[in-house]
Amino acid sequence: MKPHWKTELPESSIYLCAPVNALVEGIFEENIHLAEILKHGDFGLGTFDDLDGEMLILDGNCYQINSDGKVIEVDDQILTPFASVTFYSAGNHYELVEETPYVKFMKWLNCLLPSPNLFYAIRIEGKFAHMKVRSVPKQENYRPLSDIANEQVVFDFDHISGTLAGFFTPDFMSSLSVPGMHLHFLSEDRQHGGHLLECVPQKITIGIQMINKMELSLPMTQDYMKWDFHRDIRQDLDNVEK
Repeated sequence: MKPHWKTELPESSIYLCAPVNALVEGIFEENIHLAEILKHGDFGLGTFDDLDGEMLILDGNCYQINSDGKVIEVDDQILTPFASVTFYSAGNHYELVEETPYVKFMKWLNCLLPSPNLFYAIRIEGKFAHMKVRSVPKQENYRPLSDIANEQVVFDFDHISGTLAGFFTPDFMSSLSVPGMHLHFLSEDRQHGGHLLECVPQKITIGIQMINKMELSLPMTQDYMKWDFHRDIRQDLDNVEK
């Protein structure tokens, strides 16, 4: 049985500073300042120019998780080619208090969403028996994202506490943002993190915000304006993100 959702939730929106299809094609230098991103939200994720690490924004603070595993809190002058943010305010909260295998956990998490046709901001905090995450080394511009998948650096952590945060995006929005669950992890001590590959939660709380509006900015760079975006990127995204 799906959970009962509160009615008359306040409207909220997600902001994308660029469509993800540009990133998939290898346009890694849109040179968008983080300061602009933070005007539109205090919670979200993305990456940095030249694909230099994973981005996680929590409570208005932005963290860069590099391919060497280091976490750096960055200032608002750093540049990004892709980020998605919202002003986080969860409308519903849930708890999971038993160790749960990853596939079962993700099935349960998806069942908490009343519709697959909306955006959701998701924040998960607590203890994990295992956490598997990745980051990507800094890249040259114009390399297709699918070519970089084998270069990702994977980190495994046992018995770790921290926060998973990110978004659920409807499948039909796959040219704009990563479809399905897209979550990044940051440890409680702010020392470890990355793009979620797998996890085994032990005791967690989950906040979910329903989002019914989207704001999209289109880059004005020469690369973006001259690119041919007719190619279907869904398979590339699936290979890279999963």
